[in-house]
Amino acid sequence: MASIRELKKDINSVLGGIIEAVYIVEASNGEQNSKEGSKIIDDAIGTFDELIAKVNDKEVENRKAHLKKVREELEEKANKLVVKVNKLAS
Repeated sequence: MASIRELKKDINSVLGGIIEAVYIVEASNGEQNSKEGSKIIDDAIGTFDELIAKVNDKEVENRKAHLKKVREELEEKANKLVVKVNKLAS
């Protein structure tokens, strides 16, 4: 089950990196705890909770296909969050 472990690590790393990027952008702009930044962080945490719940769901028929969809969803949602971080930076 190394792939499940790796997927969980990827979810944590990617979304943690996005949260860290928000803090860095806010610090460089001189804005701490902006509404936009807080919204992005909340979205990242919500996405983390949602994806981890899906990974832990053992009731699916085809586990391998399910985990592949979770990985694709991570990529899609992370890209959307990165776009929001980039808008925050400009």
